[in-house]
Amino acid sequence: MRPLAPRRSGVVGVLEIGTSKIVCMIARLKPRDATTSLRRRTHSVDVLGIGHTSSHGIKGGAVIDMERAEHAIRRAVDAAERMAGAQIASVVVSMAGGRLASDHFVAEVDLPEPAVAEGDIRRVLDAASTFAIGEGRTILHALPVGYAIDGVSGIGEPRGMLGRRLGVDLHVMTAEAAAVRNLLLCIERCHLGVEAMVAAPYAAALSTLADDETELGVTLIDFGAGTTTVAVVENGHCVHVDGIAVGGQHVTNDVARGLSTRLADAERLKSLHGGVTVVGADDREMLTVPPIADDHHDLPRAIPKSRLLKIIRPRVEEITELLRDRLITSGHAAGAGRRIVLTGGAAQLTGLADMVASVMGGQVRIGRPLGISRLPEAARGAPFAVATGLLVYPQVAGLEHFEARRRRLSHGESDGYFSRVGHWLREAF
Repeated sequence: MRPLAPRRSGVVGVLEIGTSKIVCMIARLKPRDATTSLRRRTHSVDVLGIGHTSSHGIKGGAVIDMERAEHAIRRAVDAAERMAGAQIASVVVSMAGGRLASDHFVAEVDLPEPAVAEGDIRRVLDAASTFAIGEGRTILHALPVGYAIDGVSGIGEPRGMLGRRLGVDLHVMTAEAAAVRNLLLCIERCHLGVEAMVAAPYAAALSTLADDETELGVTLIDFGAGTTTVAVVENGHCVHVDGIAVGGQHVTNDVARGLSTRLADAERLKSLHGGVTVVGADDREMLTVPPIADDHHDLPRAIPKSRLLKIIRPRVEEITELLRDRLITSGHAAGAGRRIVLTGGAAQLTGLADMVASVMGGQVRIGRPLGISRLPEAARGAPFAVATGLLVYPQVAGLEHFEARRRRLSHGESDGYFSRVGHWLREAF
């Protein structure tokens, strides 16, 4: 995505395509004062329109029914456009499925001059970009995490510094190419262009994490309906993403099977009464469970609330323990610090923060969108962290490195003076 000019306003449309809901937001981004509390953001975000609808044709964050998914996307976009009083031609899209994964690539180059220049940074990033991505995978993000000069790492801005060799650590996030292609095709069938595709946990981190959290180290867990994804942020940079195709919908399925009721009724029971901690009063509080069939001879049943909670807790524990083990295997568990932020619809389960703290350790809080103006009250909670993060993404799109892709797109164009001036004008304005 072309970076947003620091002193220019713009209207952006975003689209979160999840297993349970599809959200479209339209917002105006306006330059803001750098002294505000969220120092990393260059623009304020004013929401002009929002539309969300139940998701169809999506499972585990991937398209499984193109026509049903297309109709659901059209409904959400139409609602947002009507509220905003404007139409959008392209969107920034989230990606939660496709087995998100991270790789780090390190490269070094010799410096022709003692001081690091812009061209040296471009050369070392190009050298790191010659990585080998596994077959069937596609790149979502390529983020420089840190630089090194003469073997001294941890340098955030090397321009002007003295040395002989410049190195870089490039964090590359990938997803399955087939899942990405089908999602792109579904959106294009709605006559919308795709400005960028953003990993869902990365987007959630952009909207919910405070600046100090990102510096000290934090793990963000997005409990979605079809997937549970995680992002590790350290020293102000996203250094690791991961995801599993298990989420809140699997909890709903467990409730429907355990109580022998319909999925819609199981979802209602989970949303209204669900939790992961059983207390003494739960044995005395009774819930009504509708029958699975419409036969009038099959009457509703009454069960104690504790029975519902005992069905929910094992699945949530399984998800949390699986994420903990994957973080330990990746080697990023220590770098995440002792802070955990939970987002996503399933993060609203009562007692989830305490349970995650007991399994993974550290301090846990529920993440909510920060610094988003004119956001409806219903959209200010953890379920809308990804969608609001997509509104923040244009402000940080310029941090990514896709130099190799730009060369392929401009193949055959002249590299003369006027071509370079035109490129500069497009990038700056």
